[in-house]
Amino acid sequence: MAGEERRIVRAACPHDCPDTCAMEITVEGGRAVKVRGAADMPFTNGALCTKVAHYLERVYSDQRLLHPMKRVGRKGEGRFARITWDEALDTIAEKFRAIAADDPRAILPYSYAGTMGLVQSSGMDRRFFHRLGASLLDRTICSSAGGYGWKVTVGTTVGADPESAANARLILIWGANPVVSNLHGWRHLMEAKRRGARLVCIDPWRTQTAEKCDLHLAPLPSSDGALALAMMQVLVAENLLDHDYIARHTVGFSELRERVGAFTPEWAAPLTGLPADAIRQLARDYGTAGQDSLIRLNYGLNRHAGGGMAVRNIACLPALTGAWRKPGCGALLSTSGNFPVDAHTLERPDLYPDPVRFPPRTINMSTIGRDLLEAADPPIRAIYVYNSNPVAVAPDGNRVRDGFAREDLFCVVHELFQTDTADYADILLPATSQLEHHDVHTTYGHVYAVANRPAITPLGEAKPNSEVFRLLARRLGFADESLFDSDEAMAAAAFRGNDPRAHGLAPALAERGWARLNLPRPFAPFAEGGFRTPSGKCEFHSRRLADADLDPLPAWHPPRESAPTNPALAARYPLALITPPARHFLNTSFANLPRFLAGEGSPKLEIHPQDAAPRALADGDEVRIHNARGEFRATAVVTDRVRPGVVVSPSIWWRKLSPDGQNANAVTSDALTDLGGGACFYDCLVEVARP
Repeated sequence: MAGEERRIVRAACPHDCPDTCAMEITVEGGRAVKVRGAADMPFTNGALCTKVAHYLERVYSDQRLLHPMKRVGRKGEGRFARITWDEALDTIAEKFRAIAADDPRAILPYSYAGTMGLVQSSGMDRRFFHRLGASLLDRTICSSAGGYGWKVTVGTTVGADPESAANARLILIWGANPVVSNLHGWRHLMEAKRRGARLVCIDPWRTQTAEKCDLHLAPLPSSDGALALAMMQVLVAENLLDHDYIARHTVGFSELRERVGAFTPEWAAPLTGLPADAIRQLARDYGTAGQDSLIRLNYGLNRHAGGGMAVRNIACLPALTGAWRKPGCGALLSTSGNFPVDAHTLERPDLYPDPVRFPPRTINMSTIGRDLLEAADPPIRAIYVYNSNPVAVAPDGNRVRDGFAREDLFCVVHELFQTDTADYADILLPATSQLEHHDVHTTYGHVYAVANRPAITPLGEAKPNSEVFRLLARRLGFADESLFDSDEAMAAAAFRGNDPRAHGLAPALAERGWARLNLPRPFAPFAEGGFRTPSGKCEFHSRRLADADLDPLPAWHPPRESAPTNPALAARYPLALITPPARHFLNTSFANLPRFLAGEGSPKLEIHPQDAAPRALADGDEVRIHNARGEFRATAVVTDRVRPGVVVSPSIWWRKLSPDGQNANAVTSDALTDLGGGACFYDCLVEVARP
């Protein structure tokens, strides 16, 4: 826009991070020239992480896809020729129409959190695929296990107010690394420390967060549920309990007391790899802190076979000590349940056309490799990928790659960059960045909604998800008016207007681009009970689990792959692998850009000296990490940051940018969690050797 004056546009960070920052975009002459955190938004407080602070390098990257293309080489080669939007849309519509005539469930959408906006991630896309009658996607890959375990205990994904965390005197940072993945929440934890709080990090890896805490406990991966049970046993045995809170606001305590009696610290010690005395002392410290404690847990600890129950066990702890009584105390997994999102209006499941002839079918995204190769009745004949990069991020990566390599699979990928998955597309569509479309955002790390307004005209021929689905709906002859709603209209309808939490939300978002939910200040959601469970109480005995014929009480659900629980497998593959987020990547976002690739250097594997020595491995050696599912290569980092018996490979690297064309998901399993059908990324035994 030649001659345009300088202006500031309000925006939202779209990425899969609990902080969901409010941003200000400076635009001059139609070009964005600066991105900064909104200083007037209390949680963002004017700061952005190092990735998003350089967001314009992503927006204006010379790697951006700017035009529709069609495949001209073999699948996986990544060779394409430019076509028009008309040709691309006509091709997709023709394929979808032909497949749907036989069985529309043979078409599968595949998406996750490439953008977290309600419009671009869960609006028009859901309406379109519902109307088409396509298979439904169970979006499980990150948080479904922990979310399930939390909800059957507490009722919904609501927890302590992170802005009040400075009230806590003891903070357990459990399976979380907020220095890297929750920077703005970390600010409030550090304020608590400055006021005298003691910070304890529970993580198999000595993370950047662990190094800043007063104590680091390094349990074996996937043993968190056992640790929480042992803590409960000590709390009960030593009467470190808030009996008044238990009596008024919980159900099932007598059964819980009987259940946890056998789960002593001595029982948990071999499962967790922690000394029994250390477990007992942790429980005593937690019980003594009482209502002045906070557990900040995250979804890393739910990515194993017992992940749902592990989160459930932890969620029971603050109700035993009465920690919910005080603002900023209790526990925090996610704040997303505070937002009164009108999912029915956004997604319109009622548009599904023929549930009698074609009963709805759901595919679990965590088993996409298996389903592309084995699903029947009907087999998957077409897949439309947006907001995700499954060839890099989905577990059991070699099967995922083989599934996408099927020549008879019609694959559409709508993306900003030519990802690993894009290389397998038949039609490749250019997507807009956050600066080029309209959206509205909730969050899972605070209680502010954030609006996103387009700052610049879409680059090249890029289009937002919502617009592509509107165009496809028109080509397929769909008539329902909701399939053609504007982005602005969908954003305006995203929240239930009659919910008191949304009172005043719309005008505030319009005025300044962010708004706090209409919640009390200070906010202590369960100070007087009010849990959103069937009983209205914290459910040690869960009615929902009982109704599903599942164990209604906290329990020990072991990992599938660990030395204590699967010694035969551990004899072949003795090292437990975890793959936490690399500091310079966000899943696979940013992982192709020069600045962030330079920051990470190359794929790494951290290994303890006691494990490196018998394998004759030295710092800097190339190593082969392998099991029966596959292998990948990395550079060894010999360090005591990781405990013996555990190796850590910060992830996720694009396969084609890795030295051997593989990444850590070559060895992960597509087995599912106990609750919620989640992925088991951190339930993985491997061996490490020289190539």
